[in-house]
Amino acid sequence: MYQIALCDDETTELHTLEQMLRSYRGHSIKDALSVRSFESADALLFAIEQESYAPDLIFLDIYMPTLSGLEAAKKLGEMELPCLIIFLTSSTSKDHALEAFDLNVFHYLVKPVSEKSLFTSLDRALARFKKETTHYLLFQAENQLHRIAADDIVYCEAQRKRQCIYLKNGEQLILHMSMIRLYEMLAAHQEFIKVGISYIINLKHIERLGTQALQLDNGKEIYLPRGSYKPLSDWYFNHCFGAETEGE
Repeated sequence: MYQIALCDDETTELHTLEQMLRSYRGHSIKDALSVRSFESADALLFAIEQESYAPDLIFLDIYMPTLSGLEAAKKLGEMELPCLIIFLTSSTSKDHALEAFDLNVFHYLVKPVSEKSLFTSLDRALARFKKETTHYLLFQAENQLHRIAADDIVYCEAQRKRQCIYLKNGEQLILHMSMIRLYEMLAAHQEFIKVGISYIINLKHIERLGTQALQLDNGKEIYLPRGSYKPLSDWYFNHCFGAETEGE
């Protein structure tokens, strides 16, 4: 699933983009999109910094009060957020072209945005995503944002009111959030699955799966709750071999 953020201080423009994106999803069922709208750049940055929101693609209006799209793009660059930015502008002037190039902006769309131009930009963005194999997540820990590759997460463990993420390099990340919230963040990546009430594991890191326990490639052994082996093994098989079997 791809996370798409819309940021425009004009409510009418936001609603129009939302409607067109719903239409796009209807024509592209294989590319699941999750859309979230923001009426200011400040609100978008707050969600990223405080809620660990990690959009893959941002449609960002250049001209907004308080914090402009250009200023927001600079802040996103400083945060090293691995996302694509498409600027929305009501002007055809090229005054911002050079600055946008320095910010690694993916594309421009002139308002009012047409369905054809929006769909073309989405097609290009999704094609770029499919070429990239690394997907990242943002986590707030110890008053800092941490950009973590999904593949680097071996498993997560609930520790009372905290969640501990174990990475393949041996490091640990302590998060002050609920297991439900953490799973919501990870659920967009199909390799993550809950095991019991205390664990979320990355299927890519399973080394051995038995009827009573599984072992991860970092040596961690997790005992399976009663009745969980069959659905877990089915999920694991579909994740590892589903793409191949569907094409046969």
